[in-house]
Order: sequence, then structure tokens, then C-alpha cells
Amino acid sequence: MLSIKCQNGYSVTQYFFLWSLVAFITAKGDEVENPAKVHGTDKPSSGSQLDLREVVFVIQSQRNSFHVRQAEKLRKDLLLQTQTLQESPPVILLLHTLSDNEGDWSILPLLPRLSSQFGKNSSWIMFLEEDTRVKLQKLHEVLKKFDRRKEWFLGKPLHDEESTIIHHYAFSENPTAFEYPDFSAGWALSIPLINRLASKIEEEPLKSDFTIDLKHEVALYIWEDGKGPRLTGVPELCTLAEHNKRAQSCATTVSSHSPLCGEPVKIENIFVAVKTCKKFHSDRVPVVKKTWGKQASLLEYYSDYADPSIPTINLGVPNTERGHCGKTFAILRRFLSSHVPRTDWLLIVDDDTLISLPRLQALLSCYESSEPLCLGERYGYGLGQGGYSYITGGGGMLFSREAVVQLLSSGCNCYSNDAPDDMVLGMCLNSLRVPVTHSPLFHQARPEDYARDFLSHQTPISFHKHWNIDPIAVFNKWLKNEKHTEGLQKSTKEEL
Repeated sequence: MLSIKCQNGYSVTQYFFLWSLVAFITAKGDEVENPAKVHGTDKPSSGSQLDLREVVFVIQSQRNSFHVRQAEKLRKDLLLQTQTLQESPPVILLLHTLSDNEGDWSILPLLPRLSSQFGKNSSWIMFLEEDTRVKLQKLHEVLKKFDRRKEWFLGKPLHDEESTIIHHYAFSENPTAFEYPDFSAGWALSIPLINRLASKIEEEPLKSDFTIDLKHEVALYIWEDGKGPRLTGVPELCTLAEHNKRAQSCATTVSSHSPLCGEPVKIENIFVAVKTCKKFHSDRVPVVKKTWGKQASLLEYYSDYADPSIPTINLGVPNTERGHCGKTFAILRRFLSSHVPRTDWLLIVDDDTLISLPRLQALLSCYESSEPLCLGERYGYGLGQGGYSYITGGGGMLFSREAVVQLLSSGCNCYSNDAPDDMVLGMCLNSLRVPVTHSPLFHQARPEDYARDFLSHQTPISFHKHWNIDPIAVFNKWLKNEKHTEGLQKSTKEEL
């Protein structure tokens, strides 16, 4: 029989089936206000029988074009697997398309909607990150082991080795006692749990608070000081690379640790701005010069004091003990001026940020500088009540030139020089409807502030703070060695 291959490697039959399924899901997406139209009128069965249509997949997607492509790639892969299994396709939702609510990425504000749409005719909500890869048949077998009539919170467990600032020093007496899911492996909530949490949120609105480490905060909310279920660890939910031989028994894996979508961005196309002040010229600046500063082609130090020996540039903004909004906006204006070479990218870091510029160059190959992009580790404030997201400054804030142009053209500015610069920028971007873009490879804290297993499947780009560590040793251990990075990049490039 004649076999015709399309440009993407699929046969014509597969290609036609794939797009039929996409059209099917799109049409059904318009009907999710009435779940019976999606799954019929039958309620989920009990016992070990589980239809894949009873599993609703939510891909934790983002609005940036690269991340949309990654999410669509995952959705298409899931649909093709249903063809092989001769199953009817499940509902697959892309989180960024569900509403205009900025808080959706924090998951909890989304639960009432998921309960309303799927609370009567589904059994599980399975959350996936864009880089999660799923073996549907194995996942089906895993979920069948659990009675979907009960409350379940499933995932790959992480725990802290010591109490950490990013978790507000929770469980300080025994940090290992509390487990929370590694989102990269996928995680699942049974519908009874979804429905109860949704009712709780509707009765007691979410507090207007900070969202720092979402996976830990979701687990805390579900646990509810012991009133709710703890995370149940599932060995088949894995964070091994998808082609790893040890991943044969896994229902989920990860597609890549270090994204590379083409040639790395040239280092000459990244302008680096280091925020410092006179009192740190003698201890923090030398660390930058001995470590990652040598990787930069265009780098300037901005201070409250002009020191020609470094050299530093005084932008005319006095140093402040709290936020550094005045200094950051002065840097944005300088970036667009004739005082510095024209580049497509601006990186703003603190003087105690540790970063790998070669890894950043590789990551930026996935993004378009013509789009307004603000990239780094995403935090949130007041997301349960609307609120806004922002890139936390310590791990590094990466801006495309277009993002800086739009920010300054909007007239948005600091309400005071000592306002928190990252949060003010988040409010400005939110008012412009420019989404901040999250990368888990940027880190606001030190390596020891993160779960060991969480970092084990990463090739990190940055860490922050010199407190109680040898920063040069940390850089050499976590950020200097590029051999590991190159191997990951090679496999990722072949896959893309």
C-alpha cells in the first residue's frame, strides 16, 4: 500500500485523524458549559472501570507564542495516542485559553469553573506542564487503581530538606514531613476533591496574598491543616527524560531539561545591567567579576556612587533600603538611549544574582525579540481576587526590546524610588495586557532553598542570595559546567 508522509512525519491518515480530533475537541470546548454534551448523560462508573473520557486534562500553558506551540504539541500527542488506543478523545484544555483571568495559572481560582463544567460527569482532573509527556495507556492503568469516588491528590512528592524562605519557613521543626507535588511529573485531583474545594472557595473567597511557590501553596490549601488529604505519591509519575531507559515503567516523563530551539542568541545581543550600591562594591561586585560577569559582552554596573575602578555608573537615583524602582526605570530608559549599544535583549540582575549566560542564550533561541516578553521566575499578588503577576527580580528579569518600548511608552512609572521594582513592573505589564512569562530555570533563592529532586531534573539558569553560602562555589557547582547543558541541548534540538 502506498504510504505518503507529510512534512511533519505523520502519514496522511494520521494527519487527517489528528485534525479531525482537534476539530472535535474545539467544537466540544464550546459546549463545556453543559458537561452532559461532552460525556453524555452517564455518570462516572465506580470500581476499576475508567473511561479515558472521564479524565479531563488541563495543560498549564502560557500566552507567549513559544509556550502556545509547546502546549499544542502536547495536546496533539495526546490525541494521536487516543487514536492508537482506539479510544474516544478526552477533553484537553489549554489553561491560557480558559479565561482572561490573570489568576488562572495559580489553579485555585480555576477550581469552581472546573467543578461546574466537569463535576458530575468526570472522574479526574489531570494537570500537565507543557514539557510533561504522557503515556496514556500507563496513566489509565495508574488511575484505575484509585477509587474515584473518594478524595485523592496524586503526584510525585517533593519535600524540603530544611525550612526555607520561599515556603515562609513552614514546618520548621520537621521540613521533610510535608510533601507537595512536582508539577513537571503531572498531578491529579479526583472530582470529589475538586467539588469540595470549589465549594470552599465559593463560600470563603481566596485571600489576597502572595503566590511564590505554587506547588507548595496548592498542597497546603488542599491539606488544610490536616482537614484535607495529603499528597499520595505515585511512582509512575516521573521526571526522568522521556527517552531514559529507566522511564519504561513511567506514565509521565519530561521532554527536555534545557530548551534549545535553534542557534543560541549571540552574547553581543544581550545587554546586562547589574544593580548595586556603594556598600556592596567590595564584596558582591568581585563575585560577579570572578564568575558569570566574564561571560558577558555588554555589561554595566549601576550604583548610587560612580567608582571608576569597577567601573560603576551613577544614574542619579539615591540608594534605597527596600525596593529599587527608581533605579530600574532609569535602567530601562538608558537601554533605549544612544548611551548603550542597541541590542534585542535586556537582562537586569542584582549584584548577588548568580547566572549562566550561555544557558540563557540557549533558552532565548525559543523566543522572538519582536514580541513583548518579560521572562523569569513568576510570582503573583492577589491572584485570588484578580491581582497581577510579576517576575521576581532576584533571579533575573529578562526583557525584549519591544517590552521595554511598550512599558516606557505607556507612561507607567514608579510611585516612589523605593517601590518594589518587580511588582510595579508587574502592575504595568498587567495594565498593558502583556503577560509575564515563567521559566522554572530562574530561581529567586539559593539552591538549598529548593527540593533536591526538583533541581535534579533541571539545568538551572540562575540563583540568588549570598547568605550563608560560598557564592563562587555555588556558581561552579550549579552554573559553570556546560558539558551537561550541551548534552541536553543536543537531545532537545534533535527532538524539536
